[in-house]
Amino acid sequence: MALRQFTLLSNITLFKNKIVSSLSTMNKSCVPCSVQCKASSIITSDQNNTSRRSGNYFRPSIWSHDYIQSLTSDFVETSYAEETDRLKEEVRLMLLKLENPMDQLELIDILQRLGVDHHFGLEISNIIKNIYKNRDQLKRNNNLFATALEFRLLRQHGYDVSSEVFKGFLDDNGNFQSGLSIDIKGILSLYEASFLSMEGEIILDEARDLSSTSLKEFVCQNNEENETSPLVNHALELPLHWRISRLEARWFIDVYERRQNMSPALLKLAKLDFNILQAKYQEDLKNTSRWWKRIGLGEKLNFSRDRMVENFVWTVAFAEEPRFGYYRRVATKVNALITIIDDVYDLYGELEELEIFTEVIDRWDINGIDSLPEYMKICFLALYNFVNEVAFDILKESGRNIIPHLKKMWANLCKSYLVEAKWYRSGYQPNLHEYLENAWITSSGSVILVHAYCVLSNSSLLDSVCLEEYYGLIRSSSIILRLVNDLATSKREKETGDIPKAVECYISETGASDADARRHMNSLICETWKKINKEATNSPDFKSFIEVALNMVRMSLCMYEHGDGHSIQDPETMKSITSLLFLPIV
Repeated sequence: MALRQFTLLSNITLFKNKIVSSLSTMNKSCVPCSVQCKASSIITSDQNNTSRRSGNYFRPSIWSHDYIQSLTSDFVETSYAEETDRLKEEVRLMLLKLENPMDQLELIDILQRLGVDHHFGLEISNIIKNIYKNRDQLKRNNNLFATALEFRLLRQHGYDVSSEVFKGFLDDNGNFQSGLSIDIKGILSLYEASFLSMEGEIILDEARDLSSTSLKEFVCQNNEENETSPLVNHALELPLHWRISRLEARWFIDVYERRQNMSPALLKLAKLDFNILQAKYQEDLKNTSRWWKRIGLGEKLNFSRDRMVENFVWTVAFAEEPRFGYYRRVATKVNALITIIDDVYDLYGELEELEIFTEVIDRWDINGIDSLPEYMKICFLALYNFVNEVAFDILKESGRNIIPHLKKMWANLCKSYLVEAKWYRSGYQPNLHEYLENAWITSSGSVILVHAYCVLSNSSLLDSVCLEEYYGLIRSSSIILRLVNDLATSKREKETGDIPKAVECYISETGASDADARRHMNSLICETWKKINKEATNSPDFKSFIEVALNMVRMSLCMYEHGDGHSIQDPETMKSITSLLFLPIV
């Protein structure tokens, strides 16, 4: 182990020396963050009179570095933490006093929706485990709400529960009983449970069809605002299983506050917890914004998207708990570098430049930067510095060398970007299968998730065999990320110049209309979710990584719900981000 540490430490020292040496003929201000300098030049679309695909297309960020650094919160004060601890104990007693399993499950569901379940992990785990062990003895009394809630929560917590539990609600012909539709609370619970389905579970497909139809009819026929109405409308917009926890908490706190039987202690805890976590996120954001300002990529490569806040908010969805602060900072940097490199391939790089850049990334050789144009030197050095610095942190912490895994992922990403660049310049039209075989990698999901695996793993052993266990989960999550992105961005990217996306590939291949093609993409998303649900259950040991994979998909559904929220900063997405990061709950 000592030899391994010495070798990697020596390599990192050499890589810093190489940077200084290789840049001796350049302006010293081009050296990125490891040497604490920045490039003074700004790349524009007119430089060298080359023909570029686009330039200066994206607007500046609406959140400046100075604004981010000015953020303050009262909720960092000790008095709020002390009040939170007192309320936690009150709610913990409330949970432990419950004896009826259905009462326990209902409260656990509320704790999860309020976003405070992370404070009661042990208690919730014990209750769920006990309910699973004794589930055959529970008296559900043919209660659809109770059956569906139990099924959903057990599956969410990784337990193997059969969908056969819903057979009791079928008629003699094997269809769901027609009278169920009048039980709107039960139908809503069935609808939410159906999104935990796996491949081959026809009964849950039928459950989703029945429940979605019934809920839509309820919305059309119900003119009175009651406790159920906002839950139904919310579910039809996006099911609970597909939502990210922090934004769900922000919404549900307002809903819960209006309930007649709400617990004042639980409500106060939820508000305090949200605001305290928000203050923590602001500190993480300020940290990564300083890094971004220091390396200056957003300023130097002005053809690209400068989206620090958007890059950060993804990571809040990935891992929300306070203990994941280091991972959020690493993941934000990953997202920022992906965004920049994506724009290098999509918007600015000439094909010959991209081929050389891809080769340099693949070799991971600092000596290769001499063959790159200046804007690519800056980009490569920023990436090279980042990977080595994260590797150094992990080496110190656990003795693991993660560089081989990370550089492989970045090389694979750039190779797939290059494939798309060649398709675009040659006018090649792939079919949908061929497109997705490349595009699940260009979605960047594999890069994001391998970084998560490396940073979050506590194991002293990290090898390709361990990662191989999660290949299906990584691939399926990345496919949905790509499809959701394409549905939101394909029209804009077609106008600005880009390869045909999934929708266009399907239209070209089948002759389908745009509406039919989009329905097909949504169908693929639903089917791929079933694979994810299965893969998450098959790999229960590394829960924090599995949650990142699922949350990456959930955040894509949020970020692209109203268009390309990551790039264009549409008002609805910005409103959600503001409520999550900048506005405390009063």
